[in-house]
Amino acid sequence: MSQNGQPSASVPYNGLSSRSFVALLVTQFLGAINDNMFRWLVVPIAKVKFEEEGLDANLALSIGLFCFTLPYLLFVPYAGYFADKFSKRTVIVGCKVAEVVIMLVGIAAISIGNTYGLFAVVAMMGAQSALYGPARFGSIPELLRTEDLSTGNGWMGLVTVVSSALGFVGGLLLFGATKPYGTDHLWISTVVLLGVAAVGLMASLMIRRVPAADASKPFPHNPVLDTGRNLQLLWNHKSLLRATLGIAFFWFLASLANINIDPYGTQDLRLPQEEIWPLLVVLVAGVGFGSVLAGIWSGGKVELGIVPLGAVGIVLSSFLLYRAGSAADFPAGDVAQRAMIESCVWLFFLGISAGLFNIPLEAFLQHRSSSENRGTILAAANFVTFAGMLLVSLLFPVMQGQLNMSASQVFLASGIGTIPVLIYIFTLLPGATIRFMFWLLTRTVYRVRLNGQHNLPETGGALIVANHVSWVDGLLILTSSSRLIRFLVYADYTKNPGLNWLTRTMKAIPIKGDGGPKAMVRALQVAKEAVENGELVCIFAEGRITRTGQLQPFQRGLMRIVAGTDAPIIPVYLDELWGSIFSYSGGKLFWKWPRHWPYLISIHFGKPIQKPENVSQVRQAVQQLGVHAMEQRKGRQMVLPRQFLRNCRKGMFRLKISDSTGQECTGGQTILRSLVLKRLLDREVLSPDENMVGVLIPPSVGATLVNAALSISRRVPVNLNYTVSSEIMNSCIRQCGIKHVLTSRKVMEKLDLELDAEVVYLDDLKDKVTTADKLISAAQTYLLPAAILERILGLTKIKSDDLLTIIFTSGSTGDPKGVMLTQHNISTNVEAVDQVFRFTNKDTILGILPFFHSFGFTGNLWLTLTRSMAITYHVSPLDARVIGKLAQKYKATVLISTPTFLRTYLKRCTPENFATIDLVICGAEKMPLDVAQAFEDKFGARPIEGYGTTELSPVVAANIPSHRSAMTNHAGVKEGTVGHPVPGVAAKIVDPETGEDLGIDTPGMLLISGPNVMKGYLNRPEQTAEVIRDGWYVTGDIAKIDSDGFIQITDRLSRFSKIAGEMVPHLQIENALQDFLSQTDTEEDDMQVKAVVTAVPDERKGERLVVVHLPLSQSPDEICQQLKAAGLPNLFIPSPDSFVEVQEIPVLGTGKLDLKGLKQVAVDHFAPSATS
Repeated sequence: MSQNGQPSASVPYNGLSSRSFVALLVTQFLGAINDNMFRWLVVPIAKVKFEEEGLDANLALSIGLFCFTLPYLLFVPYAGYFADKFSKRTVIVGCKVAEVVIMLVGIAAISIGNTYGLFAVVAMMGAQSALYGPARFGSIPELLRTEDLSTGNGWMGLVTVVSSALGFVGGLLLFGATKPYGTDHLWISTVVLLGVAAVGLMASLMIRRVPAADASKPFPHNPVLDTGRNLQLLWNHKSLLRATLGIAFFWFLASLANINIDPYGTQDLRLPQEEIWPLLVVLVAGVGFGSVLAGIWSGGKVELGIVPLGAVGIVLSSFLLYRAGSAADFPAGDVAQRAMIESCVWLFFLGISAGLFNIPLEAFLQHRSSSENRGTILAAANFVTFAGMLLVSLLFPVMQGQLNMSASQVFLASGIGTIPVLIYIFTLLPGATIRFMFWLLTRTVYRVRLNGQHNLPETGGALIVANHVSWVDGLLILTSSSRLIRFLVYADYTKNPGLNWLTRTMKAIPIKGDGGPKAMVRALQVAKEAVENGELVCIFAEGRITRTGQLQPFQRGLMRIVAGTDAPIIPVYLDELWGSIFSYSGGKLFWKWPRHWPYLISIHFGKPIQKPENVSQVRQAVQQLGVHAMEQRKGRQMVLPRQFLRNCRKGMFRLKISDSTGQECTGGQTILRSLVLKRLLDREVLSPDENMVGVLIPPSVGATLVNAALSISRRVPVNLNYTVSSEIMNSCIRQCGIKHVLTSRKVMEKLDLELDAEVVYLDDLKDKVTTADKLISAAQTYLLPAAILERILGLTKIKSDDLLTIIFTSGSTGDPKGVMLTQHNISTNVEAVDQVFRFTNKDTILGILPFFHSFGFTGNLWLTLTRSMAITYHVSPLDARVIGKLAQKYKATVLISTPTFLRTYLKRCTPENFATIDLVICGAEKMPLDVAQAFEDKFGARPIEGYGTTELSPVVAANIPSHRSAMTNHAGVKEGTVGHPVPGVAAKIVDPETGEDLGIDTPGMLLISGPNVMKGYLNRPEQTAEVIRDGWYVTGDIAKIDSDGFIQITDRLSRFSKIAGEMVPHLQIENALQDFLSQTDTEEDDMQVKAVVTAVPDERKGERLVVVHLPLSQSPDEICQQLKAAGLPNLFIPSPDSFVEVQEIPVLGTGKLDLKGLKQVAVDHFAPSATS
């Protein structure tokens, strides 16, 4: 096996459930059964004959153990030779053939009645096992990856001890059927022993052949010399030698316990010979359970930290066994029965402890021995191990004879002898021991999923760079590796009396942020030296725990650690820790109830980064791991309709939704009315196979209930844009295959529409609601458990990738396209927005954006339905006075808007109207600083800018004001930018032409990756492929990302003109126009957008800039002079005859500029002359 933890390149990987590994388990299971069954058939026969000859019956136990273990010492060089020279599968099959032959000889020895002949057969079995052992153990790392080694060894240990127990019981049963000399009914023993051996042979044939490790290895003609060489090889590998001594100690204790069970039961507990079998059964069952538990606790790695825990258990259980069996004078009856039960309990505990002690050592020995000499190393290890077992066969008669020790005292001596071993192990492995204790501690609170753990190097130095979400991040990363990880920690922690010893033991590297440059450089140099010395070092590059869950800027010092080295950087992303009691979720640490117990989290290890160019590359890798983490959550994510039911039940009697018409619903009423409407629509309107349903209702209580009812009916609501023409709307209807459009008469009276679908007036359905509808819905709402209701409604059948809605693009730059958004898209976006803005049940959103607007659908509908805040709606974002009064009535705290709408509110709303507003989130267009300042001056809340697109569900990034994020030193807002990407979303900048990644502060095309990326455009696979490339959505926006990770949108690619070969940005010209035009306007008009830039084709220059403007007090010539004075290049200045006056700047219903309409105005006016 290669040192990187993967099987040899010539050997394909097999999993734990592969045929080869299962066949190996079956082969071992049957072989161990036969070994033990024959031994425990022979031992009672020998005891009977020894007693007849006047010898000590217990001597038979020692002779049997001696005969079985001596070949392990004699055959060490041959076992290593065969395991390395030939395919291990060939050796295993050969040993199974030998087992059949040995069983035939054994049956013959029993029939003859030769006691010493029986011991000779036991010795032959020992020789067969000695040759078989290295091949079997050496096969495990050749069939399994490193992360499966501990688990695989655990299963091998379980199989071994279970089969040993079965063999022990089987041997006694065979003796009972053939006693006293095994010759009565000999055919039973013959059939059983030969049958098991034959089936084992057939199982071994199912193991896949693996290449020989060293086909040129010479035969060991001098076994003594070769044994010495093997032991020398083991001696030269100190870590392997220590592991071997630990394994030998385990088998020493196991052998001692094995032969001590018989006198413990018959003498100390005074049980008949045939009733002692439960003692050995519970012991080996404990070893099996402990072996599997060690594999599970190892967590996909070789975890030596379990070994000290196993040693502690051995000491305690040995002492308790002494106490249970040492009361030699206890009477028969209840006391004797209690002693038996106690003994079984402590023997089981002893077995568990032994399994925990042994399995990590065996996995370590297999993992760290190279494939070329693994057979030799394992053979030498077997020599040491069985030397200890042979010592038991010599020591046990002395302990019981010359020393006159009872079996209970033998157990006591075992426990006392383990104490110095425990001390040595803890002294040798303090870091591993502490790490594992932390592992146990964290796993009681968290259920951890590890992804990409193989990316951690098994040898050599590396720098681990992780995001910082909670106070336990270090512990979780520490316990995810079998290697010691050194952390850079604040120096103040290392000086704390309670933490000083711990940080020294774990070799933490103190770093003091306020200690000056020299102290910082010194700490980074220590970290660099550790990496150069082959150690793992971890740094939380953000410098502090995130207050929002967003990835904060990375400190540049991490680059010093790997500069000039060949050490890679391993990016790590800790996911789902936000919300735990150790995070700043809710703005505070600790003082909150855990959401779950245990709390499910995941840790993702990325591919190593070799020689990164800058810190942004590292941050990008960590951010991209966050995207991968969100994708991994998908399978266990609760879909939105289920979240809606559960969340509204929590606020059953608290106001949830309201609107300007006076309608109000509590959480319970929202569920109730949605269920009633669902029943009504299913019965009266919609056919069972009708998937997509049109909705033509402005934001209101009714619109919310309709969307909720359709969603819990497992249908797809399509909210249609009522500001477009019938032609465009019918195009949307046809694309979706909509048969019914749900609306109201009042809405249709205001719209001049002719629709290609049946229009359903919800007003007309009110009279069709029955008493049964109300009673059944009420019972479902208030009485039925949520889990049962979800199953009745079929919500558990909804998958994360199922469509939630179709939202048509606004058409600002072309024809509307149907954007398919899934449950996962919207759910993760809702979660991210809720996380960064820290909404509570004290918040009330002012819902003015329509549901055909992506942010309206996500933020004003599903954010509210699945979280604790309330919302109040108004049908039009332009009715400023009504909106102001509504905000004042319901004490709204959150406004989701566009800058265009804010200008209207500045004119018509009073400070009292928005007195409770403390969070204003704007998107869809760039936030002018003058509008932000004016809004803050008037209403006391400064609008912050975010960014998103319909195709991204929609939120990509946002600035986070300090009062919503508990920010300390890290800024959450940088004006002129759209903020950091929300959790789980990654952003990068590429060259628009070549697609090459660009560096910090370099403008280019903005690409977004994350769970919010749409499923695609409806029925438009070609256009989907154009904008989604390798999981990255091409936004069409030109942007740059600064060194702090903030995104700044500079323009849309579609808002550039290519003039004389140069790219001319429209937005830069518009900003210059707005700056000096606002200086000459009245206060009432200074918030308006007065001029926008578009372009028309031009034969001479390619394109011609056109300014579409409202009536102005300055002439075009004067404006052009102002643009020159502002320092704009000549190419950026429109000609004075390229100005078009309009009475109103075209705006879409979403509040965005209608770029398509603007261009049409320019084309209508200039195209003929431009192309003439």
